Amino acid sequence: MVIAILGVIVLIVGIVLKRSPEPASHYGRLVQIIGVAVVLLGLGASMFKQIGAGEVGVQTLFGKVQNRVLQSGLNIVNPLVEVTTFDTKTQNYTMSGVNDEGTKSGDDAIRVLSSDGLEVTIDLSVLYKVNPEKAPFILQNIGPNYEDKIVRPVSRTAIRDNAVNYQAVDLYSTKRQEFQQRINQTIEQSFAKNGLLLQQILVRNITLPASVKASIESKINAEQDAQKMQFVLQKERQEADRKRVEAQGIADYQKILSTGLSDKQLIYESIKAQKEIALSPNAKVIIIGGGKGNPIMLSDK
Repeated sequence: MVIAILGVIVLIVGIVLKRSPEPASHYGRLVQIIGVAVVLLGLGASMFKQIGAGEVGVQTLFGKVQNRVLQSGLNIVNPLVEVTTFDTKTQNYTMSGVNDEGTKSGDDAIRVLSSDGLEVTIDLSVLYKVNPEKAPFILQNIGPNYEDKIVRPVSRTAIRDNAVNYQAVDLYSTKRQEFQQRINQTIEQSFAKNGLLLQQILVRNITLPASVKASIESKINAEQDAQKMQFVLQKERQEADRKRVEAQGIADYQKILSTGLSDKQLIYESIKAQKEIALSPNAKVIIIGGGKGNPIMLSDK
């Protein structure tokens, strides 16, 4: 459109020159022709608008927003309209306590009060994108800076409003998933009213006060010590049961020996053992007439 305006200026200059006295009037017609050509060139260039991949265009004619959305690619438009592009790809808005990690530099973490009055610090990432069909609504009612006007305040408010329903320890441990689902529902509803589509909420980190954190660590250590002691007691109990069974077995064995073996059976077992020794390849000396009628065997080594 700038080229067309420049052409109009050249055309006006040509008209002025044509009405001027000689010799400037000779150049008036040539300047007019150049001006008309520049105007046509500018209007022709303004009629074609290219929208990049993952973007949509919103047309504005003399301050009035048009409802027709320009899709990605080459579009033919009124040369007088102004086109504002919106990124419809997934966008990430992060609020973190680590410097230069979030969208805003410095410490941008969200500090909230839990139901037990403790201050909890939360790092949050919001994944969202612009609803292409709602781009004209966003331009007319919010403007291109929807991150500062919608994404940031809505997310931080949802975190604070829902955190007051939980104790600090629950946010850190057992109720973390439930808390994330609740803020996801709250933010999704607010975004939808303003032409944005929420994709995911990521509660990246929850930091408790130092005193509460130390108390939790102490409790965890005590639970671990109790579990360790339970294991030791169970092991000792099993060892005691094993010894009891072993002692009972020895007692039963001795009882069987004392009541179930006769002298003849003992002599028979002795003869079997002596026979096995006598048949072994080892050298030995046998002395007949040992104690209780049993021979005495001595090795020559």
